[in-house]
This record gives sequence, C-alpha cells and structure tokens, in this order.
Amino acid sequence: MTALQQQGKLAKDATYILATAGTAKKNAALAAIADILTERQEEWLSANAADVAAAKEAGMRPAMLDRLTLSRDRIAGIVEGVRQVAALPDPIGQVTKMETRPNGLIIGRRRVPLGVIAIIFEARPNVTVDAAALCLKSGNVCILRGGKEAIRSNRTVTELMREALLSVGLPEDCISLVQDTSHETANELMHLDGYVDVLIPRGGAGLIRAVAKEASVPVIRTGEGVCHIYVDDEADLDMAAKILFNAKCSRPSVCNAVECVLVQEDIARDFWPKALPLLEEKGVELRADEAALKLLGTRARPAAESDWDAEYDDYILAVRTVKDMDEAIGFINAHGTGHSEAIITKNYFKAQHFLDQVDAAAVYVNASTRFTDGGEFGLGAEIGISTQKIHARGPMGLEELTSCKYVIYGEGQVR
Repeated sequence: MTALQQQGKLAKDATYILATAGTAKKNAALAAIADILTERQEEWLSANAADVAAAKEAGMRPAMLDRLTLSRDRIAGIVEGVRQVAALPDPIGQVTKMETRPNGLIIGRRRVPLGVIAIIFEARPNVTVDAAALCLKSGNVCILRGGKEAIRSNRTVTELMREALLSVGLPEDCISLVQDTSHETANELMHLDGYVDVLIPRGGAGLIRAVAKEASVPVIRTGEGVCHIYVDDEADLDMAAKILFNAKCSRPSVCNAVECVLVQEDIARDFWPKALPLLEEKGVELRADEAALKLLGTRARPAAESDWDAEYDDYILAVRTVKDMDEAIGFINAHGTGHSEAIITKNYFKAQHFLDQVDAAAVYVNASTRFTDGGEFGLGAEIGISTQKIHARGPMGLEELTSCKYVIYGEGQVR
C-alpha cells in the first residue's frame, strides 16, 4: 500500500467508531480541540509566521497573503467557531420519515454520516479547523489536503487536533492531513476509491474544475464565485453604491465577493458618481465595456472578453452596461457560476422576476452577496458553498454532510 492508501484505510477504520460515538463524545472532542488551540496557539502562530514569510518571499499577492495569515484575533474567531459547532444540534440519528406499510412493515429514514470526506483546499489554514470540526460533529472522518503555502500551519494544527481526539478516547485518525503537497499525491487522493466517500475541493475555479474533471470518487463542487450585482433603473443608487462597495471590498479574496457589476444604461451616469468615491478608497481597478468607459474615462481600462468570466479574488471589478433587467439576467446565467447574484431595485415585481429567473444557489434583493455563508444563514458554520444541484446547494452545514439509510422493522413478513 502507498502512504496515502494506508492513511485512507486508517480513516475508513475510524468511521465505524466515530459514526456511533454519540453527541456527547463528539462535543467533548470539539471542546478539547477548542481548548488546545487556545492554550497552544503560539505553536500555531509560529508555524504560520514561517508560512507567511515564505509566501512573501515567493511573491504571493496581498489578498492571498491575507487568507494565509493568522493572528490571535483570528484564532479566537476560529476557536469560537468550533464551540459554536459543538452547540449545534447533532443531525446523526435523526429520523426524517417513519410510516407503517399495509403489510405491517415499519419503514423509517435515518440520517447517517457520509463516511470519509476528503477536502482539497488552498492557502487558508482556518479551513483546516473549520472542516475538521464540521466533519467531526456530523460523524464524518476527514482527510485534509491543504496547499504547500500553508503546510507548516496545517501540520501543526492537525497534530494539535489529533491530540485532542486521543484525550477524549476517539481515534486520532478521525482527522488527518496529507503531508505531501505534490500534484501527484493530490491526484492519488482524487482516485482513492474504496476509502474516500466524498471529495470536496475548496479554492479557486481552476482547482475546482481540475478536481471535478480528474476525480474518480464523488465530488461536491464548492466555492466557484463569479458573482454579479445588477443595478436596476429603479434602484436606490446610494444603497446600490454601498452594497457594491461591501460586496467587492469587505474581503475580495472570498468566493461570495462580487466580481462584476451590471448597470442599467439609463441610470449609469447618476450611479457612478456615487459608487466611484467608495471604490477608490480601496483602489479598485475597473475593467469596463465601451459604454461604461465613456462615463468612467481614465478611471477604468477596457475589459477583455475573459473579464466577464473572471474570478479575480482581488480589488478588480468588471463593469458592464445593460439595456434592461432581462439582458442582465441573460448575462448572469451565461457567465455566472451559480453561486450568489443580486439585484438592487425598489420595484417588487422586478425583484420577483429576478429571483425566479436567475439560476444560482443564493439570489439577493437589495443586499450584499457577502452574506452567503453558513453562519449568516443560521447554519452555524459551513464546509463550503455548493454551486451544484445534486445532494446539496448553497452553504453546506451539518445536515448537508449527511446521507440517509432506510431502517425497516418487521414481524416475520416475507414477499
């Protein structure tokens, strides 16, 4: 067996224990993880500082450096997230349906874990803990494979979490990290049939598409975030400018940040004087179509065709002028990734039409796309934002990390 196959076997063996561990045991493990991350955070910060120094030397973009960097405040937030997951209702064992058939059989449907969840993600060490906590509470064993940029951070925090598991009597292999960050090992993980039940890629569109194309194990696509805001001719323009600023600038490196704004042509001349001063606070680069360039002048540069499909993860915004809402909807459905889309309008009927016609996991009226998040949606946390339609769509919380089995009670019935 290869090293990864051995890791997969240990993970699969751990599923039989974790699946029946019970809520109290899982919550104890989560509490132990929260405690050890607090008490020994200096170890994690030291490892992260080495990752950040190496990333700076390699020329990593500032927005991606922000994703990579930990601080005491960020660790406190991560720890609080673990405690919040512990406080959430446990979905495992819930019976979602129970009925008695005419032949006397009692047939029920019960929530069960998916099994072994492999997660491939990029330079975000917080994901290591978020994913492990959600998998643990939902009774799933996880195999984590982060990017090389965060390998020191990920190794340290995974070892801390494994110590916490052992301290409460659970197998340490309920959480494990792929130590080798090479493409060859990632490829092997994508083909770990028999051990991995579900693979979830978290990162940019390139990573997600590559995993979905290559993997032989089942994949849930998450996080492809080419999100749009359409500013209607009946919008409150001050509101629209503030929403656009928040959606683009509050954290441009995340998947629910807006990448393209569509502005109805009749109000474009009035809208941009309100939006530009806000965007200029963060030095947002505008890539505009011909009509918008006439209004924006030297403040923008001409958009290339590729800009309409770009996930920038940076202070860059594509700008397009549209004739009406139907053109905006058509453009969004053609160029969006099914993540989060928004309309700014005071017209109720237009809002409803937009909600009905736009094909995305989350569709907003007069609000920022940045709210697409498990915590904001009341799920407590999420392992990713699913942009597909099978099994789960939108923020994937605990319930979305479960499957079901049918349980049947009989009294000697035969067919």
